[in-house]
Amino acid sequence: MTPKALILAAGRGERMRPLTDNTPKPLLAVQGQPLMAWHMDALSRGGVQQVVVNTAWLGTQISSFFGPQRTMDERHPLSISYLDEQQDFGGALETAGGIARALPQLGEIFWVVAGDVYAPNFVFAPEAVERFAASGKLAHLWLVPNPAHNLKGDFSIDAQGIAGHQPDGSPRYTYSTIGLYHRDLFAQPWCDIAPGNPEGVKAALAPLLRAAMDNQKITAEVFHGAWTDVGTPERLAQLNNVTTDLKTP
Repeated sequence: MTPKALILAAGRGERMRPLTDNTPKPLLAVQGQPLMAWHMDALSRGGVQQVVVNTAWLGTQISSFFGPQRTMDERHPLSISYLDEQQDFGGALETAGGIARALPQLGEIFWVVAGDVYAPNFVFAPEAVERFAASGKLAHLWLVPNPAHNLKGDFSIDAQGIAGHQPDGSPRYTYSTIGLYHRDLFAQPWCDIAPGNPEGVKAALAPLLRAAMDNQKITAEVFHGAWTDVGTPERLAQLNNVTTDLKTP
């Protein structure tokens, strides 16, 4: 199984202003290359051959920069397509709305990752895809230890790897924005948006995940590698002051 991937790149990056006034956040440089390029190259190393990128704010800059193909290895070029939510609907559709919009271009199982997080050592492993495909679940999420800006965390994990959201006293972790998804999560009874989101419905992802978690349909694991939500100019500056070579996963 060779899954496709969706990179979420439609956000305005309000907290990154003024850096994002003229440059979309996924194109801000981290350790010498655009932030989103780290994901593209990691996906390619993981065997992904086709990536869909949803854009909105300054989206044409993203599509112009990366074009229709990115090549790390000439034998395995990465094909890239774009969905411009600004052009089609006047603005970003939020996470679930954007995924529903991209659904016709994605397979039954696909990777989703936000274009504004930095996780240089994350491996988009084919083995993880195979395990998820055999699990019968609707999503598998990678969580991270809580950063200073999200100390309460988002989700918990039980002994069987089932993710939960209820405050039951279990340790909680932060959603890394990296996950494997089954297209059924974006169909009824979990989601009412038609595939392709022809009406341009804006919808958040968290309510879908919480509803599926209430039915034990989501699994998760903790990722302990380097990870940063590049959400402020200060975090970006900190990353670019790091001298340790993180280019090889």
